[in-house]
Amino acid sequence: MKAIGLKTAVAALLGAGMLLGAQAQAEETIRAVAAFPKPVLFTQSFLRYVDKVNAGGKGIVQIQFVGGPEVIKGLDQADAVRRGAIDMAYVPGSYYPGIVPETDALVGSNVTPMEQRANGGLDLFNKVHQEKLNAYYLGHVDGGVVFHVYMTEKPTMKADGTLDLAGKKLRGAPIYREFFTDYLGATYVQIRVPEVYTALERGTVDGLGWPIVALMDLKWDKLVKYRVDPGFFQTDLGVIVNLDKWKSLSKEAQDYLIKATIEFEKESYDFFQNLQKKDAAEMEKRGMNIVTLQGKAAEDYVTISAETAWKRLKSRDATHYEELRAKFLK
Repeated sequence: MKAIGLKTAVAALLGAGMLLGAQAQAEETIRAVAAFPKPVLFTQSFLRYVDKVNAGGKGIVQIQFVGGPEVIKGLDQADAVRRGAIDMAYVPGSYYPGIVPETDALVGSNVTPMEQRANGGLDLFNKVHQEKLNAYYLGHVDGGVVFHVYMTEKPTMKADGTLDLAGKKLRGAPIYREFFTDYLGATYVQIRVPEVYTALERGTVDGLGWPIVALMDLKWDKLVKYRVDPGFFQTDLGVIVNLDKWKSLSKEAQDYLIKATIEFEKESYDFFQNLQKKDAAEMEKRGMNIVTLQGKAAEDYVTISAETAWKRLKSRDATHYEELRAKFLK
């Protein structure tokens, strides 16, 4: 009887240990990076997303932020997700158009992330990411922020009221290239974000393309003194997860991440809509001069900038061009 009792006790202990082990393993961890340095406002937004997920995901899933471009260069992060070198990245689609040309649909979009999700646009976007990047596209966050051209000196205008930036060097990401060169006549220069201040200071570039937000965080407003209105494009920041990692997550973790991301799409959109107004006013107080295009020149400026993105997408892979255009452009 004693031997049987001992065996039963051991079996019970082992069973309890296995149960505790299973419980301990229930909370899953996702390692994440961001495309920009930690102090940049956009990365701060992603960290709010991380905090949101972690606060509600205890016992289910947690995101471990491991760093920014000092860990993996921003332009390499999407490929790192593809290969499984990192689980998650917060990165602009414009950083990996060579792998997923369809990312230009976000750049050329005038539809909010919430509308993109409601009309099935993000579902299509996710499908393409799974096929081409081995990644699950969780969401289009921090959307609705428009871009502007900033100059160290007052830009020249043509007789018809359009910008004439011939001979000027503008820093930008790949999304700007055709717009800067073909339409504005400028020379496109690609420089990493941490190196832009020095490039402006030394006159390596005469200006850049960037949203209103985060410009002051980087202290570029000390060197660029002219902003061209209206704004163009839309921020294309997304949260992507390695597809194998995504499939390994429990259904509960997947559902929770989707829910939290949908909520954050709206939260971050509203946050940046308000912040754009505040930062624009603050920059003017600090001495930023506004050059505003008028009438047809302004309309063409916005329309042609978007069309450069759609034209580029179509030339690279037209498979989903019409469907994407129907969902991402009003």
